[in-house]
Amino acid sequence: MKKFIEKHLTLREKILETIRDAIMSGALKPGEKVSEPELAERFGISRTPIREAFRQLESEGYLTVIPRKGAVVVSFSQKDVEEFYAIKSILEGYAARRACDNLTSKEIEKLQAVNEKLRLLSHNGDVKNFFKVHNDFHELFIKAADNEKLHELITHLVRKFQRLRLASLSLPGRMLVSVEEHEKIIEAFRKRDPALSERLVRRNAEYGGKVLMHVGRGTPSLKPEELSAARHLDL
Repeated sequence: MKKFIEKHLTLREKILETIRDAIMSGALKPGEKVSEPELAERFGISRTPIREAFRQLESEGYLTVIPRKGAVVVSFSQKDVEEFYAIKSILEGYAARRACDNLTSKEIEKLQAVNEKLRLLSHNGDVKNFFKVHNDFHELFIKAADNEKLHELITHLVRKFQRLRLASLSLPGRMLVSVEEHEKIIEAFRKRDPALSERLVRRNAEYGGKVLMHVGRGTPSLKPEELSAARHLDL
């Protein structure tokens, strides 16, 4: 039974990664249907685990499951991007303010260690693992805010728009900029400066949205040096 469960989970992850990668690469475009029969044939399985994967991808903002039609790739508008990052910046900024006095020295050092790992991943261009570890960084100070309702709100919000966050981090140079911004946030935590912590976290979130909207307007992707300089511009 244990081996079956592990095998099932591994296969489920493969399905999830296959669909995520196809959407992020543009192989599956917004509004396009994701075929259950094709996936079932490809992986040699029944449709049940595929439907389970669809439900998870729907919760992450990749797909929407429409009755009698099936799973369709979600289309995000510029307004969706703007609103998501505006709300994210407010909630995470407040969490940072509350966490500032609660974070222990050990937790702050853990944030530093996580950010060093992120730096290495950014140099290696490993977006997928960077995204996972990046979540750990934010989760640490959000939990330190010691507000369960706030944590629930942020968790639900970022999960629903996971695709947008991954798209933003995938832009050339974006990962390194994130690492640099984290360094400033960590320093603000060390100084026990709630106002500065909140301001930096909010700016970090808002910046991620601005860059994504800039690219979404049909303009060419920013070069790494332009991406870094864009932090100080109203894109």
